[in-house]
Amino acid sequence: MKITYPWEAPPENGSVREVADGVLWLRLPLPMALDHVNVYVLDDGDGWTLIDTGMKWGKVPAMWQSVLDGPLKGKPVTRVMSTHHHPDHIGFNGWFVERGAQLFSTRTAFILGRMLTLDDQDTYNAEQIAFYRRAGMREDLWEARKTDRPFNFADIVHPLPLGFTRLSPGQRLTMAGRDWTVRIGKGHAPAHATFWSDDGLVLSGDQVIPSISSNIGVYPTEPEANPLQDWLDTCRAFQDFAQDDQLILPGHKVPFRGLAPRLQQLIENHESALDRMRDALKSPLTCGEVLETIFKRTVKDGEYGLALVEGLAHCNYLWHREEVTRTLGDDGMYRWQMR
Repeated sequence: MKITYPWEAPPENGSVREVADGVLWLRLPLPMALDHVNVYVLDDGDGWTLIDTGMKWGKVPAMWQSVLDGPLKGKPVTRVMSTHHHPDHIGFNGWFVERGAQLFSTRTAFILGRMLTLDDQDTYNAEQIAFYRRAGMREDLWEARKTDRPFNFADIVHPLPLGFTRLSPGQRLTMAGRDWTVRIGKGHAPAHATFWSDDGLVLSGDQVIPSISSNIGVYPTEPEANPLQDWLDTCRAFQDFAQDDQLILPGHKVPFRGLAPRLQQLIENHESALDRMRDALKSPLTCGEVLETIFKRTVKDGEYGLALVEGLAHCNYLWHREEVTRTLGDDGMYRWQMR
């Protein structure tokens, strides 16, 4: 089966499109290279269930109010289903809870989102600076990072509530008159919730996206994590549930059919990058020095941070498999080399 796209173009930012009976697709803007996020609005009759809520910035609050007053017909949002903790997906969770909605999330996603929203920093601390040095961050960017303001969730996420309702693997839910099964993915984010309806809809969040690969990153909060192993394991596990007639509703880009071939593409993309790394790491290199090998292009300044943490995920994967050694140099950088 090939990957196909039922809709060539998305709705305009702040507009909705019905993609299945009782399921609306809402597109909201983001202030970054990936300039949008998809939110899905499910009609429960007397209210609405949201799948994610976008990022709190710019004109998005006004867009939400316009959607609530217009296409959502003034009916209340009663539930918010949070796929994962990233700020482009949880920006308005607290805003809707304050207005009466019940928040559903995996435990890990909720705790991470709340922790990072409360962790408001003016500058990077010494532990973070050392992390990026060990990763081999480019010298000029590393020097700038010492005085830069960090990326703060609090700047773009409405304060999250104290409590939530937990989503668990295998849990059954009713939304938009359908029965859904919760399946948990890993890699892009720990404990990422996806929702699979009995009639062939899959709300995949960022776990499965068409045409681009979700970022798989290692961060100062868990510097020796192995998210790439988690990602590959999830892709293989989800292959068991893939069916030809499923409509996949992702967190970015456009809905598509062809889950099985897309999962295989995602696996092969990383396996190919790992093979290129194995060849390059016959000589010792820092993570920063191996980025062009992984991505097959020069990494631009605006994407360097995400590229570096993804490069580190690939290095950690090989290290956990004991394929490479890791040596800390006098300059404070790790260098990786095949055994």
